[in-house]
Amino acid sequence: MKKLAIIIFVFACAHPAGAQEIQKLKIGQLMKMIDTASTPLVVNFFATWCGPCIREIPWFEKNIKISDKKVKLLLVSIDFADDYPKTVSAFVKKQGYSSQVVWLNETNADVFCPPVDKTWDGAIPVTLMVNNKKKYRQFYGQQLPEEKFKLELQKLLQ
Repeated sequence: MKKLAIIIFVFACAHPAGAQEIQKLKIGQLMKMIDTASTPLVVNFFATWCGPCIREIPWFEKNIKISDKKVKLLLVSIDFADDYPKTVSAFVKKQGYSSQVVWLNETNADVFCPPVDKTWDGAIPVTLMVNNKKKYRQFYGQQLPEEKFKLELQKLLQ
């Protein structure tokens, strides 16, 4: 019994409550998630070293949480391969993000940008809003201030 208690304690310390495993995806896998989403989806591309990215994520989470409609926020890290998974995971935990976070396992913006939006040049932050049921798809190639995000979220849900 003592051995079992020790194993449980070690496992609990290694996997703290609230920590999420950050899945790595190729662009094709990500696009499948986006194109088959059954609920409205806000996809935000960020990196742990991007100040404007980090500033907008909290208001995305807050406004999606208080919306009366079901909306999913998917945070897509495009951090460098050396930063996955340790640095990205530690950052997400420190920030306390409640949304799903994935890491895009791609290095060539010429490959991963066009499927998201043909106008995307690789700069971040960028956000894609998709409502497949209403055939709504809107790309924002810049930081979205909170008030603008609220307006765009209403459009997504109309």
